[in-house]
Amino acid sequence: MAKLALIVVLLVAIGGGFYIYSNLPSTTTVVAGDLAPDFTVEDTKGNKVTLSALRGKVVLVNFWATWCPPCIEEMPSMERLNKFMAKEDFVMLAINTEKDGRTVVPNFLKKSPYTFPILYDNQGTVQQQYGVYKFPETFIVGKDGTVVEKIIGPLDWSSPKTVAYLKGLAKG
Repeated sequence: MAKLALIVVLLVAIGGGFYIYSNLPSTTTVVAGDLAPDFTVEDTKGNKVTLSALRGKVVLVNFWATWCPPCIEEMPSMERLNKFMAKEDFVMLAINTEKDGRTVVPNFLKKSPYTFPILYDNQGTVQQQYGVYKFPETFIVGKDGTVVEKIIGPLDWSSPKTVAYLKGLAKG
C-alpha cells in the first residue's frame, strides 16, 4: 500500500497528475442567465436533435437515468406536461446519461412508454457541458437560447402553476 501511495505521489510530482485528475468532472456548471450550451444527440429512433435548431421555442432539457428513482417518479408528470404543451412553442428533451443507455432505455420504455423525445448522451458529453452530477436535473431554455431556470431534483411538471409558467414563456 505504501508503494502505491509513493507511485501516485511521484506521478503527480513529475507531471503524471494530468492523467490522474483528467477524469474528474468539470467544475463548470450552467446557471440561469447563461446561454445554453449547444449539443447534437440522437433520439431513440436514430434521429439527430440539435438544441440550437429549436431556437424560437421553449425547451425543457431534462437529464435522467433509469436507475434514478426521483427521475422515474417525475416522468409521468413530464408526459402530462408534454400533452398540455402540445400546441405551444415548446419542446421537451429527456437526455439519458447512462453509458449503456442504448441498451437499458428501450427496455425501460417498453415498461413505461413516453411520447416526449428521449435522447442518448452515453458518452456524457452534454452532461459534462452542463455540469450535471445530480439527477434529475432540468434546464428551461427560453426562446432566445438562454437558460431561464435550473431545477435540481424531481418536480410535478404537470402542476397548474408550472404549466401556466411554461405557457407564459412559450407565448412571450
